[in-house]
Amino acid sequence: MVKVDPSMFPGMDQDDIENAIANYYYSCNAVSPNCTVEATTLGYYPNRGINIFFAIGFGAAAVAALALGLRKKTWSYTGFVVAGSALELAGYAARVPLTDNPWNKHAFETQIVAIILAPTLLCISVYLTLKHVCLSLSPALSRLRPNLYPFVFVPLDVSCLLVQAIGGALAASAALNNAKMVMHGNRCIIAGIVLQVVVLLGFGTTAGDYYLRVKKWIKSDEADPEAVALWNDKKFRMFMYAVTGAYSGILIRCIYRIAEMAGGWGNHIMQDEPSFIVLEGFMVLIPCILLAMFPPGNLFPQMAARMAAPRSKKEKKSDVEKQSQTQTSSKEVQQQTTSGDESGPSEAQVLEKAS
Repeated sequence: MVKVDPSMFPGMDQDDIENAIANYYYSCNAVSPNCTVEATTLGYYPNRGINIFFAIGFGAAAVAALALGLRKKTWSYTGFVVAGSALELAGYAARVPLTDNPWNKHAFETQIVAIILAPTLLCISVYLTLKHVCLSLSPALSRLRPNLYPFVFVPLDVSCLLVQAIGGALAASAALNNAKMVMHGNRCIIAGIVLQVVVLLGFGTTAGDYYLRVKKWIKSDEADPEAVALWNDKKFRMFMYAVTGAYSGILIRCIYRIAEMAGGWGNHIMQDEPSFIVLEGFMVLIPCILLAMFPPGNLFPQMAARMAAPRSKKEKKSDVEKQSQTQTSSKEVQQQTTSGDESGPSEAQVLEKAS
């Protein structure tokens, strides 16, 4: 918010002055002597080339994730990576018109919403991996039942998304005539990002604890040979390095966002483009590329197999039913043979019933 001398507005309190200034600048549609670029929230003309680069990069990540994910049917993991990358694509595509006119409200609102919310979707893909790692190595070493991890971290992540969305809605709806409500919306966004950092740190602590326990177990004589083979598998390690890199990038980005939003809209950190490019742009682009190009379908087949959900469950149920029918038929034959009934069903009839 632009600071002015209250004496220039006799008879108006500070809130009325701030609302009047917000109302005035909200009416700006293009850069002019009265609507300078410095008075915009960004405070600069965004670099066209770097925003086109980011848009192309996120678009490529979305396409790669979709192609590789559909082939291996890792629906949930792939869906969140694609959704997060697509939102980032929309955000940076919206920043391109801002390079000509930083007062373009529709472009600014699109980019701020998309870029703030997209990493939350990417986090969900990261959270889904811990369950499958625990199930594939040693479920017993997990302090929490592996199947519960998505039910703990995903709802918390969605809560972060909702809090940030509410804050954005408050700020956008009050931008015209209520500067104080804009600040409340800003605080809500900060609260959502802080919560996201807390959830990320909680997940990192849980995953790190499991890693240390498994590492010790793998070196013991009690380790399962299949788990040892998976632990030493280069493809599995490559997948885990990619997920860890993605997690680290998103965590750094969220910490940066707290600092960026803490000073309010248009503060000096928000108006520093180089820090935004490095700590926002690249810290999300790199995770998108890592999650897209190192998918579980190719590197962690155990996880991919479990994600081929409905069909495999039906096949399992069918196998159990057939086995039960076969056992029932065999019992009937044994009972009839034992009772001396030579007129029991023939072998062909038993097989026909079992099938």
